[in-house]
Amino acid sequence: MKICGRTACVVLLLCSIAGFAETVAVTARVELLKNGSTRPEDSSGVVVWLTPAGDAGETPIRSSPPRRQLLQKNKTFAPHLLVIPVGTAVDFPNQDPFFHNVFSLFEGKRFDLGLYESGSSRSVVFNRTGISYIFCNIHPEMSAVVIAMDTPFYAISDRTGNVTIPNVPIGRYDLRVWHERVLPETLKTMTRSISVSDASRSLGVLRLMEQRNFSANHLNKYGKEYDPAATGPVYVRP
Repeated sequence: MKICGRTACVVLLLCSIAGFAETVAVTARVELLKNGSTRPEDSSGVVVWLTPAGDAGETPIRSSPPRRQLLQKNKTFAPHLLVIPVGTAVDFPNQDPFFHNVFSLFEGKRFDLGLYESGSSRSVVFNRTGISYIFCNIHPEMSAVVIAMDTPFYAISDRTGNVTIPNVPIGRYDLRVWHERVLPETLKTMTRSISVSDASRSLGVLRLMEQRNFSANHLNKYGKEYDPAATGPVYVRP
């Protein structure tokens, strides 16, 4: 029997006592197709996440998440997509020279921040998991998405479709995928159980077909069509 060196044995003993788990970087390649194409043009914005199941153990406990921000400027939310740990506070500063009214009445966190002027800000704590589609009640062209996660194991694809989820402990997980312009029933078919190990750390190619543009066809916070006469910067600060 081969005896390990003293230093190596000490390290192994300390890791065992601390309960450290071996981790790997899980990778995938996303192909986001549209209009019947066979080659993706831009595969960014696809969210891939892993929820521990079975022998994957407990999700690591993290300190209070830092505040995040969705900036309103030039009648646009920046960033358009924000993925955060559940319980995160998100600030919505208004840097346009007119009023905004940020709201979300869909799926995840429901809120209405009301009218607030240039230079001011409002905040929301996303204290439940889910997908929140966010709009302005004055400007229909403004949209954003906030996804609150109860797992730290997630990543967003880049333009070429590359995804890397770092520091994933070996074990079993439920895989989920989301993109704004893919139908929910299609996304549901992507959900499956996977095993992560040193020899199995790639999710392969995940192919998705764009089939909708939810944000382009939304109603205002009253469930009605936007008033074309009120979509410009009519609430100018004195």
